[in-house]
Amino acid sequence: MAKAVIGISASEVTIQSGPFMGEPRTYVNAAYVDSVLKNGGIPLVIPFTAGGEEMAFQQLDLVDGLILSGGHDVDPHLYGEEIDQKSGETWPDRDAFDMALLKRAEETGKPVLGICRGAQIINVAHGGSMWQDLSLRPGHTLKHMQATRPDVGTHVVKIKSGTTLEKIMGESSLMTNSFHHQLIKEVAPDLTESASASDGVTEALESTDGKVIAVQWHPEEMHANPAPEAAIMNRLFKYLIDKAEEEKK
Repeated sequence: MAKAVIGISASEVTIQSGPFMGEPRTYVNAAYVDSVLKNGGIPLVIPFTAGGEEMAFQQLDLVDGLILSGGHDVDPHLYGEEIDQKSGETWPDRDAFDMALLKRAEETGKPVLGICRGAQIINVAHGGSMWQDLSLRPGHTLKHMQATRPDVGTHVVKIKSGTTLEKIMGESSLMTNSFHHQLIKEVAPDLTESASASDGVTEALESTDGKVIAVQWHPEEMHANPAPEAAIMNRLFKYLIDKAEEEKK
């Protein structure tokens, strides 16, 4: 049987120098591609397009599973808030595009892995909300935007017993990396919180059928680290790819 094709939602960056200065460039960090390749899938980068929901649907139909990647802050207007001074750069058109990819994946039963911004998009698309900056959250909050290199874990995540995430990882806790200044506030009503940090911040979500898994950390950056706890991150990508192959049958 042919390997599962995993779509990876892309962002854009503007070239700052050289002959193409000022040109937008479609990109994802190579770690996303490597994570899919290493775990037996075929990566396919899905570029942002402004063709509306129908274009996103057609692009999603080309793949067997979806990774919603990191990037800009999610537009607070999507969860009924005005933009706070401490909110970062938003890109509403990409929000709409990623949500269309998610909608089509869920309609067609294709598995989804949301990473960082991708997890936030999943939560907001399902009716959840965000803290626009970690400083706005009451009480003690850990450092969730680490200064250490990205393949190194900096805080512990506790995985809830009986969740799909626990079955995937085979662990009750993980040392994860952390690169987000926004935090999940209200978990969407049809999603389950499957992991949290010691400060109570939500670190993972999942759907009841296990086809949608969302993590706030960056497993793609840790997957190649030789440390045992980092290698465990490959299990997330293997699960996504295996699930995608099952749906193809």
